[in-house]
Amino acid sequence: MPRLALLQSRSFPSKSEALAHHEPLIRQAAAAGANIVVTQELFLTPYFCGVQDPAAFDLADTLPGPITERLGALAGELGIVLIASLFERRGPGLYHNTAATFDADGSWLGLYRKAHIPQDPGFEEKFFFAPGDSGWPVWTTRFGNIGVLICWDQWYPEAARLMALGGAQLLVYPTAIGWLATEKAALGELQHGAWETVQRGHAVANGCYLAAVNRCGHCGDTEFWGRSFVAGPYGQLLAKASTSDEQILYQDLDYGSLEEVRRLWPFFRDRRIDAYGELTQRWRS
Repeated sequence: MPRLALLQSRSFPSKSEALAHHEPLIRQAAAAGANIVVTQELFLTPYFCGVQDPAAFDLADTLPGPITERLGALAGELGIVLIASLFERRGPGLYHNTAATFDADGSWLGLYRKAHIPQDPGFEEKFFFAPGDSGWPVWTTRFGNIGVLICWDQWYPEAARLMALGGAQLLVYPTAIGWLATEKAALGELQHGAWETVQRGHAVANGCYLAAVNRCGHCGDTEFWGRSFVAGPYGQLLAKASTSDEQILYQDLDYGSLEEVRRLWPFFRDRRIDAYGELTQRWRS
C-alpha cells in the first residue's frame, strides 16, 4: 500500500533557499515511508504572479535541465516517485506552469503543462504562462498510475475525467490558492468550501484518490489558505493539513479498493459517450 506525502510549505525569497528547504522535507517524507512525494505549485519561487512584472521571467528554468537532473537524482536515491511543480522556459518569450514527474528509479517520466490559466486580481497568470499543450498524460509509476494537474485545472471536471479515463488511480493537484484581504471576510470560507467540494466531487465521479497540496503563509497581498488534503473515492476527507502551518501530510492509498467502488458505482460504464459532442463547443446556442 503506497504512502503519499504532500509538502505544504511557505514561500522563500530565492530559488536556492526554497530548494535548500525542500530537499530535507523530501528526505523526511521518504524516511517516514512515503513512496510518492508532491510539492506545492511553483515550489521554487515566491508566487510572483500577483503583479505583471517582466523581471519574474528570469525565475524560469529550461526543462529538462539542471533542476530536473537534481530532482531525478534525489528521487532515485530515495526510491520515491517525485512530482515537482516548476516554472518552465520553453523558448524565447514562451513560458509554462509545469509539473515534472520522476519515477522511483530517478527516471524522468515527462511534463504536464497547466492547461487552464486564470486571470484574477492577485493571480495575473495569463501574463506569464501559455496554456499547456501536453494533453492529459497519466504516468505509470512504481507506485501507481498518477495523473498530475495544476491549481486552476482543479475546477474543471473534464480534465479530471480525461485523466481517469487514462487509467489514473490518483489525481494530484499542486496548488497556490488563497484569500485576498479585500475578499476574505465576505467570501473567504465560501471560496475555500467551493475549492474543496469540487475536487472531492472529482474523486467521487471518477472513483479515484485525489490530493491537493497548497501553499501556506503570505506572499504579497495573498494569504494562502493551506488546508492541503487527500480525498478518497467516496469523496471522504482522509487527511487535511492546517491553515497556516508548514506540514507534511501523509496518507496511505489502497488502490485495490478502487475496483470495488467502480463496480458499485459504474460511472464509466454508464457514460453516454454518444451524446456529449456538444461539450467541445464554447457555448450551446
